[in-house]
Amino acid sequence: MLALIALAMGGFGIGTTEFVAMGLLPEIAAGLSVTEPVAGHTISAYALGVVVGAPLIAVLGARLPRKPLLLGMVAVFVLGNAASVIAPTYETLIAARFLAGFPHGAYFGLAALAAAHIAEPGKRAKSVALVMMGLSVANVIGVPVAAWLGQHFGWRAAFALVAIIGLVTMAAIWRWVPALRGMTLTRPRTELGALRRPQVLLTLAVGMVGFGGMFAVYTYISTALTDVSGLSASMIPVALMIYGVGMVAGNFAGGALADRALVPGLFVSMGALTCLLVAFVFALGNPVTALLGLFLIGAAGASMVPGLQTRLMDVAADAQSLAASLNHAALNLANAFGAWIGGVVIAAGFGYRAPAAVGAVLAAGGLVVLVVAVLVERRSARVGSIR
Repeated sequence: MLALIALAMGGFGIGTTEFVAMGLLPEIAAGLSVTEPVAGHTISAYALGVVVGAPLIAVLGARLPRKPLLLGMVAVFVLGNAASVIAPTYETLIAARFLAGFPHGAYFGLAALAAAHIAEPGKRAKSVALVMMGLSVANVIGVPVAAWLGQHFGWRAAFALVAIIGLVTMAAIWRWVPALRGMTLTRPRTELGALRRPQVLLTLAVGMVGFGGMFAVYTYISTALTDVSGLSASMIPVALMIYGVGMVAGNFAGGALADRALVPGLFVSMGALTCLLVAFVFALGNPVTALLGLFLIGAAGASMVPGLQTRLMDVAADAQSLAASLNHAALNLANAFGAWIGGVVIAAGFGYRAPAAVGAVLAAGGLVVLVVAVLVERRSARVGSIR
């Protein structure tokens, strides 16, 4: 259990740095003298760091011992956040956020595999969900605390806190996580084989398209809640906490659902997210319904993650490291794309309700991709049985 907690602490730090920037976007924009949509590019830079780093680390680190590789990734994460603290210009902050995101996907991928490796029989998805719980708890504790620090002591204080969390995580992994010598080491060529598996690519596409809907809303949630719902700026950390509580609940439910009925559970999660984003367009008009909607969107989105992660490990065969890492690369492509398209509709004058509307379209698109994946899988099974 201590090993899983140590791995989850890494997710806690990663989740805090990923999501707190969204809550502090107005402060970052003001501090760097840029517009809010332009400041949103720092979020996209982090997401692109995840996209680039996940496959590179998974492939190039295929033959490296697992525990030292985990420690090395957390060290890069600490360096990127420390650089964010001292970044003097918008351009250097973009570079620092890219570096901070570089180990994100590979860390979660390897941590999920380590959790599955040490899990009890029949509790693989629940162990993976516990590691992912760090990401959800970050939205309950880490993000609101960091957002409060950023509001009162400047946005750089938030990233300083994250760097400290990273250092604590390194100590916990070194002390509590076993050597993981029983985990299979592969070769770069073997890992790249994941990219030739249709079900791996389709599962990644489900997250890449569907999650974009959630991030289109969450990226601009601070201004949406103050300008549309009428909440005061001081309530934003509370709103972020409510979203995080939803993620914790969704993560628990998603892990249990994935162990019981993996693919049907994904359909339930994605269908719920689509409906909730549609409802959120109208819920934003009232502060109570807006906060309730934010809780439910967090729950529906987080419930997808354990299922997607477990399915990728199932369909990747001997290329699990790359496939598991690419899950978070796909989710951060969704982050980058969602932030971009949300900014586009806002800049076009459609207001801060519009990201929820386009988000619902993206979530529905992810549901369509999941249907295609299931149909392709069934067709392949029929062809295989005939042969």
